[in-house]
Amino acid sequence: MAEELVGIVVSYVRGPRTQSPRECLIHFPAIESAGEAAQLIGSKVAWPAGERKCLGKVVSLHGKRGLVRVRFRKGLPGDALGSQVRIVG
Repeated sequence: MAEELVGIVVSYVRGPRTQSPRECLIHFPAIESAGEAAQLIGSKVAWPAGERKCLGKVVSLHGKRGLVRVRFRKGLPGDALGSQVRIVG
């Protein structure tokens, strides 16, 4: 992708009684359909936070409106919710 995509961390992936801080739902405002979001599967994602940088990978789609599921190497902290992530590769 030529331009840099910026996404927003929407939520952790959750179940009825659990949540996984390693997997997050990301919304990219420039992407509006599942077809466009499917092209992002396999892309690397970075969440910068000062000196600490969390890297993850887009693993699947979530729904029909362009949300994607990203699995990070280490869990994201709670203050990452609502913050920005970038596609790095």
